[in-house]
Amino acid sequence: MITEKDIEFLQQAIGLAKEGIGKGLGGPFGCVIVKDGRVVGQGSNRVTSSNDPTAHAEVVAIRDACDKLGDYQLTGCDLYASCEPCPMCLGAIYWARPRRVVYAATRHEAADAGFDDDLIYREINLPVGQRQIPFELQPQQEAVEVFGLWKGMQGKKLY
Repeated sequence: MITEKDIEFLQQAIGLAKEGIGKGLGGPFGCVIVKDGRVVGQGSNRVTSSNDPTAHAEVVAIRDACDKLGDYQLTGCDLYASCEPCPMCLGAIYWARPRRVVYAATRHEAADAGFDDDLIYREINLPVGQRQIPFELQPQQEAVEVFGLWKGMQGKKLY
């Protein structure tokens, strides 16, 4: 259930999106991460200003929040995004494991503005051989052995 506080945090994310494009940082996306009612991470898209295709607002905010919280997971946090997360951000969100995600615009609205979100969502569902970018498997036993090392490692942190 969406509350007035949720709307306030969404407005902050939208404000970061506006601020980011106003400063020429990147695309029109913003994100805030909240824990116990306070913002612990925030970000705006910085793809073009940092020449980093992974510098989406959600990823920037996740990095900020994890740094401030001293943890690689966002347990008990809520993520507020100005737009439905793209597939990369969706993956990052699942790895970070926040409690929930609230967003203000859809990936279809982002696609209408010229962003590839919808294309990438479609590509993910295709068999590897049908994707626009070729993916080629070249099995290497050493790569499999590294997983064996990991599986046998004592005291590892699972994520």
